[in-house]
Amino acid sequence: MKKLHRSACLTNYVELAQSLNISPFDQLRRVNINPACLTNPDTKIPVSALFQLLENSAQAAGVENFGLRMAEGRQLSNLGPLALVIKSQPTMRQALEAIRSYAHLQAEELMLMFEEKDGVLVIREELMPDQSEPTRQATEMSVGILYRTLRVLLGNEWRPTAVCFRHSAPADLRVHQRVFDARLQFNSNFDGIICRATILDDPLPSYDAETARYVRKLLDVMNTEPVHSAAENVRQLIWLLLPTGRCSVEVVAQHLGLDRRTLHRHLQKSGQTFSGILDGARRDLAVKYLSNSQRPLKDLAELLGFSEPSAFSRWFAGRFGCTASAWRQHQLSEKNPFLQ
Repeated sequence: MKKLHRSACLTNYVELAQSLNISPFDQLRRVNINPACLTNPDTKIPVSALFQLLENSAQAAGVENFGLRMAEGRQLSNLGPLALVIKSQPTMRQALEAIRSYAHLQAEELMLMFEEKDGVLVIREELMPDQSEPTRQATEMSVGILYRTLRVLLGNEWRPTAVCFRHSAPADLRVHQRVFDARLQFNSNFDGIICRATILDDPLPSYDAETARYVRKLLDVMNTEPVHSAAENVRQLIWLLLPTGRCSVEVVAQHLGLDRRTLHRHLQKSGQTFSGILDGARRDLAVKYLSNSQRPLKDLAELLGFSEPSAFSRWFAGRFGCTASAWRQHQLSEKNPFLQ
């Protein structure tokens, strides 16, 4: 089943496209998005079409930061039901948990993980498209929206330690510096935000107990919890855990509240195995990382969970029929530079 995204994500798309001298309606038709969705923010549009629209628009406009420009004017209210859920939480910790649990109300492709260690909070975002495709513009839009959401919740005085992107830096950083009042880190191991962990237990000024009770009742009625197969749950966790170096079948099973044998039984019912899903995730992520021409190849073994570079090299040659450097050279010679 194809993943969907609320069309509220296209807020200000027409105005931005026109300001950059491209036709927004031509671009929408190119990816088969009905322009009527612009008048109804709750219309669901295919994630793949949205990603392609953002990449095409960046290319047509000749800018590297189209997705970030989309995020620049975004308001918390654009998140619709998800905004209600977030604002009904008493602390930042519970707000992040709510975003992680209910992100599907806005974006079915979005996964969030946050880790707290030694006073540092790492908030990681992962976009999981239906197929291997460029996600630079969608990633910058998503991280930009997360940053703006945190600023609304915590106040304009809040400053993160760093905003991180896996892709390479653009030639012109002015828009990034305007949007993010923080150190920018490109060619990172993840997409997301690093900040002080003390914010987790900060009370949120937007919290209202009566609103919180109403939202809980509303969610119970909506029954919004997405139904995923065991294989899809495992795939999502692998995408999140691989770059951390803690992606074993035992760790994934623990995240799902299962033991290893029970997880294997669930996967067998759908004709899949943990190793097969892991291999597929590695293929998708290898393509994602290699599309960044600035990322050293020596990093890929660690990011894809291989203990040694030689093990990664053998795996890559077996899956792609060539070395990683040869694959990258061939692919980048055929791609538009804005897609790197």
